[in-house]
Amino acid sequence: MSAADRREMLDRSDETLSVRRQCALLGVARSSVYRPARPANDSDFALMRRLDELFTAWPFYGSRRLAGTLRAEGWLVNRKRVQRLMRLMGIAALGPKPNTSKPAPGHKVFPYLLRDLSIERPNQVWAADITYIPIGRGFLYLVAIIDWASRAVLGWRLSNTLDTSFCLAALEEAMARYGKPEIFNTD
Repeated sequence: MSAADRREMLDRSDETLSVRRQCALLGVARSSVYRPARPANDSDFALMRRLDELFTAWPFYGSRRLAGTLRAEGWLVNRKRVQRLMRLMGIAALGPKPNTSKPAPGHKVFPYLLRDLSIERPNQVWAADITYIPIGRGFLYLVAIIDWASRAVLGWRLSNTLDTSFCLAALEEAMARYGKPEIFNTD
């Protein structure tokens, strides 16, 4: 239930429960009950309409780039205002977010088994990794399979979506051309 809905449940005429107790039970801040909400700024509606148009055209733009675009169009806005309006509208930039490699809480951390291994010949150890490539209208994802001994790229694929099919296609291509490695190392 939203805070606004919980505020509506408040009954000031109730003689058995004080407003303070009702706020505590409903989980609503008393300051939001006593102080009326500020009226919406008329320029916010026009700005939100323009933000919606820009976000529809470029859904990967974040608050920094949207604020810069709006300033270039002549709007007097700062990034914090754009962030507040984006939060209010429920929009967020599409694309990779920071800390994508952090493990989830509770996941087991496995030991690194290749730490003291001497790599001396091709097809002994292969590795794979995925990287993001920013392009004008979003991101491309590149997966590469390399041989650690020769540092040769054995297979690679590009994709505009981060799914497993293009990773498997790169691995299958490398295995078809070079055979099966002794160890395949990837995160």
